[in-house]
Amino acid sequence: MVSEIHKGGPGQENVEGAGQVWQEEGDTLLGFRPYVESLKREIGEQNQTLLSVLAALLLVLITVVLWKVARSRKSTRRSVLLVGLCDSGKTLLFSRLLTGKFALTQTSFIENSALYRMKNDKSTGLTLIDLPGHESLRMQYLDRFKAAARAIVFVVDSSAFQREVKDVAELLYQVLTDREVLKNCPLLLVACNKQDITMAKSAKLIQQQLEKELNTLRVTRSAALSSLDSSTTDGVAQLGKKGKEFDFSQLPMKVEFLECSCRDSKEEEGGANLVSLEKWLVKIA
Repeated sequence: MVSEIHKGGPGQENVEGAGQVWQEEGDTLLGFRPYVESLKREIGEQNQTLLSVLAALLLVLITVVLWKVARSRKSTRRSVLLVGLCDSGKTLLFSRLLTGKFALTQTSFIENSALYRMKNDKSTGLTLIDLPGHESLRMQYLDRFKAAARAIVFVVDSSAFQREVKDVAELLYQVLTDREVLKNCPLLLVACNKQDITMAKSAKLIQQQLEKELNTLRVTRSAALSSLDSSTTDGVAQLGKKGKEFDFSQLPMKVEFLECSCRDSKEEEGGANLVSLEKWLVKIA
């Protein structure tokens, strides 16, 4: 007897049923694919946004840190240096600012220093340092104190300026081409002193003549320095912009000119005219 073989038994039905289920589940998953892709894109966009926010926050943080560092450096420089030739009136100016009174002075061979308090705010102060004006000492003392300088007051004898212009320009050139001075960029005030004297030159004229003289010095010094080796010129920088006539606006620090006097034209111990200078000190404190 030949037994009949029945095709499509219970096992086959199970296989076909499973295949159908898998097909249905696959179709269902395919239906979710657009949502999955959309979700992936959204997550990617969110990541990009998050990265942008983090980058912006990092930039702000770096800016704040650099600002605080610059501010702390500035706050540590609280000295105002009085620089100038002998007999320019630096020491009397120093005395007048501190005491408000006239005092007989003589050529200084060491620095004078004292704390200057603002009239409108006694809690704020600057250290005034009167540097010797003698030719053999002035740069030596400038080198000693320049790192602490918040500002430099370059004092000029306005009554003797015409005959001293070359010497004044020479000293100012040395100050303005000093690499450490240029690096720290202290404020620079040219105080045109002794305006009580009849023949005193105005601040505007002094500025114009100094620019011309400094331009001449720059040309002659550049030619001389080019013949020297680098070790000799390490501490000296280029003054102003190469190829252009020099003016004070080319300097990295802010430069101002004002007129002042430590006595009046009638009597030696009369009133001084230091209002503009005192206002400037308040402004920079």
